[in-house]
Amino acid sequence: MIVGVGIDVVPIARFESASERTVALIERLFTPAERVTPSGAPRSAESLAARFAAKEALAKALGSPGGMQWHDAEIVVDEHGAPTLRVRGTVAARAEVLGVNRWHVSLSHDGGIASAVVVAEG
Repeated sequence: MIVGVGIDVVPIARFESASERTVALIERLFTPAERVTPSGAPRSAESLAARFAAKEALAKALGSPGGMQWHDAEIVVDEHGAPTLRVRGTVAARAEVLGVNRWHVSLSHDGGIASAVVVAEG
C-alpha cells in the first residue's frame, strides 16, 4: 500500500549558487557518502541538486512534518547503480509511525532542472 508520494524540482544554477555563497550548505545537507560518487570523486552540482530534491520529496511523502534532520535521510546507490534511501533517526521515526517499510526513489536532471520522486510504501 502506498503511504505517501512526494515530488520536488530544483533549479540547478540556483542550487549551485547557494552552495557557493554558503560554504557549509553541502555539509549541512548531505552525509559524507552522498557528497562523493562510488569511485570517490566529488558529486556534480546536478547530482547533488537531484539528491536535495529527493530529500524534499521524501519530506512531502511523509506529510512534511517539522523536525526531520537532513542527515537522517541518505540517498545511496545500490549494487546496480539505482538510487535508494537509507533512513535513520528522525526520518526513520516518522516512517515507523506511518508504517513505511519500503522506498522507491527516482532522480533526474536535465535542462537546468533536477527532480526527484519518492514513494513511501507500507
